[in-house]
Amino acid sequence: MAARRQYEELARQLSALGAVKRGLGRMLPHECPTGSAAVLTLLDRHGEMRMSRLAELLAIDMSVTSRHVAHVADHGWINRSPDPADKRSRILRLTPTGRDMLAELSERHMNALAHYLADWSDDEVDQLNSLLERLRTSFGDCRPPA
Repeated sequence: MAARRQYEELARQLSALGAVKRGLGRMLPHECPTGSAAVLTLLDRHGEMRMSRLAELLAIDMSVTSRHVAHVADHGWINRSPDPADKRSRILRLTPTGRDMLAELSERHMNALAHYLADWSDDEVDQLNSLLERLRTSFGDCRPPA
């Protein structure tokens, strides 16, 4: 088991990752802030869904989710159609324009990572990916039950 000082250093490093995330966020197009990018990414990864499911995946309040959804819908990146099972609910789906925006976001992220990690070896990038995946797996779904 790691020593306390190692966990303290890990806590500092994880806290500092916020700067990395903010830096990557600055690479996004002005019209697609991080919340919008998260909505598009989750719809791409998980497929169409109700807003309640999206809020759950984002781990944010329904009112904040609603604002993000309104923004991406206003830009034509998603459409909202009535849920056949419950007419009060809407099903959210990516549009072709939304997929185009996702491709642009991906390209920007890849270019930024390639720039900042240019002096890293392929093995080092693979090692980082493996360790981050293991960290996420160790934490699992650490959100409190609803």
